[in-house]
Amino acid sequence: MPEEDRPSEQTSAKSPPGTGSVSDVRLLAAQLFNDVWRLMEVDKRTTKDDDLMIHTAHASRYHWGQVPDATPHNLARGEWQISRVYCVLGRAEPAMHHARRVLDICEENDIGDFDLAYAYEALARAHAVAGHPEEARRYTDSALSAAGNITDDDDRDLLIADLETIPGQPRYW
Repeated sequence: MPEEDRPSEQTSAKSPPGTGSVSDVRLLAAQLFNDVWRLMEVDKRTTKDDDLMIHTAHASRYHWGQVPDATPHNLARGEWQISRVYCVLGRAEPAMHHARRVLDICEENDIGDFDLAYAYEALARAHAVAGHPEEARRYTDSALSAAGNITDDDDRDLLIADLETIPGQPRYW
């Protein structure tokens, strides 16, 4: 999934992040989102790193919810990231919960394209982590079907590459 809406170089916080300015909350949410990615890429995380990754993912999603003009896409991507963090940590139940929230947000807001395909990817990955290979495959099939509606070729390629990393699921398409 691409990095969350990064502020332009022209956007600068006029006060410390989280102190009330809309641009500050947006900046904080995006920074936290990106911090989670950095933590996920650490090869040998400590328990403290894992806890920080969980808290940071939840904090990012919380702050996106505080941005008055945040879109449902922002919220879905925040839920997706939380699900992914729990998958990385092998925690199926919270991964499943947040993956389901991604799909709920997409369905409630008629979101398709990239975000819908990633809702299915999150569910496939969470089911794989939970040891449900049939469900993982079913949601992978849904993600592959939704991939046909992704308008950007790079986004479609990113989804396919992520599907190939679902644990215990060899490429079958």
